[in-house]
Amino acid sequence: MDDLLAARSQMAMSLAFHIIFAAIGIAMPLLMIIAEGKWLRSKDEIYLTLAQRWAKGTAILFAVGAVSGTVLSFELGLLWPGFMGYAGSIIGMPFSLEGFAFFTEAIFLGIYLYGWKRVPPRAHLFAGVMVAVSGALSGIFVVIANAWMNAPTGFRLTDGKPVDIDPIAAMLNPAAFSQTLHMTLAAYAATGFAVAGIHAFMLRRDRTNRFHRAALAIALLVGGVSAILQPLSGDSLAKSVARTQPVKLAAFEGHFQTEQGASLRIGGIEIPYLLSILAYGDPNAVVKGLNDFPAADRPPVAIVHIAFQIMVACGVAMMLVALWAAWRYLRGRRNQKWLESKWFLRLLIIAAPLGFIAVETGWVVTEVGRQPWIINGVMRTSEAVTPMPGLIVPFLTFTVLYIFLAVITVFLLLRQVAASPKDPEPKPQEARVAA
Repeated sequence: MDDLLAARSQMAMSLAFHIIFAAIGIAMPLLMIIAEGKWLRSKDEIYLTLAQRWAKGTAILFAVGAVSGTVLSFELGLLWPGFMGYAGSIIGMPFSLEGFAFFTEAIFLGIYLYGWKRVPPRAHLFAGVMVAVSGALSGIFVVIANAWMNAPTGFRLTDGKPVDIDPIAAMLNPAAFSQTLHMTLAAYAATGFAVAGIHAFMLRRDRTNRFHRAALAIALLVGGVSAILQPLSGDSLAKSVARTQPVKLAAFEGHFQTEQGASLRIGGIEIPYLLSILAYGDPNAVVKGLNDFPAADRPPVAIVHIAFQIMVACGVAMMLVALWAAWRYLRGRRNQKWLESKWFLRLLIIAAPLGFIAVETGWVVTEVGRQPWIINGVMRTSEAVTPMPGLIVPFLTFTVLYIFLAVITVFLLLRQVAASPKDPEPKPQEARVAA
């Protein structure tokens, strides 16, 4: 393994690990404040217990995400000094704002975890809202920086060096809105479906358990709504990619020949004109093929194409499950029977990992699809890597570290799930203190 491949592999492995915790950090706080809000309105102790349980899980995942995120920030500077030296002054602002959002999230998460009996109920709920908002903003600022790598703006090149730098224009690059929207919805969908799958598994053992029924309903609400909205954000992102990275769009579809009225090919099915419609909103639009680009400027087509197909398949499956769940809810909400079908619960268990599979493959599409560029059309990845030799050693070292962290995290979360109450009884003393 040469040093460039080792550096890319280490960054890919670090990002693949961290993005799970980043997505959960965006979405999990929303679940816990919905549960707490329902407790404040209904005084049903089920929701109080649920909010407290989810808060503990969020704290565990936040801690691991903080470690993996810190490693990523060091890797960015140590493995890719050429990139940071070139782009640091252009995209330093979103990284700085991400740090501010991260510390805000940490502060209010501390208040939320330790303030149950120490601050007024509405102040406590506000702390939870701040955790949710700052967690989402933290993810958005990082994705904005990545979007700039796909569609670099906010500077002018003179003798190969960036001048007239405008950090605001860089943050408002053409890919920023569609990419941040798509990733944020993906985080909510992936986390919602994963949590719903866990509680569906527990409900199959005890169909009348109110704790797991309440948890499943909230998780499915967040995950289902996001999954239904996700195709709209995907359409916006596809149009952005068509404008800013046409070679990546061609790699998505394995599209080699330039074609007017291009067909969409997915899962072995060809749908006439659909690619032109998705990319440009015009059934007769011309879509460039890979053969129109130099071979040295094309990404690895097989990897990008397969990853894109998996991502789309997972997204469509989640959307269909969400629509079925909505239909079941509308039919059975009056008698509360909509969650009692064993086949429905089994389907939710099967669908539980689909969101995170889609997130991982989506980032493969984003990053591998930009190759051979680290800054699209400006700097090649090979120009940005550190000249330090022996990069296989840190790659293997950090791989072992991430495996260790994954084992510890799974162990702690399994303890949390195993400790879930069968059907918690009201706690009058706690309710009076909190009220």
